[in-house]
Amino acid sequence: MKKTFLTTAALFFCLMICFAAIEGLAGKWSGTIRTPDGNDVELTYIFKVDGSKLTGTALSQGVEIPIDSGKINGNDFKFSVTNPDGVTIPHKGKYYGDSVSMDLDYQGMNFHSTLKRADK
Repeated sequence: MKKTFLTTAALFFCLMICFAAIEGLAGKWSGTIRTPDGNDVELTYIFKVDGSKLTGTALSQGVEIPIDSGKINGNDFKFSVTNPDGVTIPHKGKYYGDSVSMDLDYQGMNFHSTLKRADK
């Protein structure tokens, strides 16, 4: 009985730590991607976290786009945005506490960005 209680309590605390860690993803993050022609494009994301659901907005070149289909699994997350031209851009990322590593696929071209917190 005592062993079952301690195991359950330990699992509960581990789960709470995971939720607390990913809650840290909420907020404003900024970074850049380099385009094939060598230009850097600034990206800003405002993430909102509700359990395993990720919402918010993406901002680039003066255009603000809502985040769609956002899901969180541990420190990994994914979502998509649809630009004004109707192109859906899937994103996959990993939250590291002080940074976010993110990959996005724009019409078959893969881009990587490291985001830093911008709201401190």
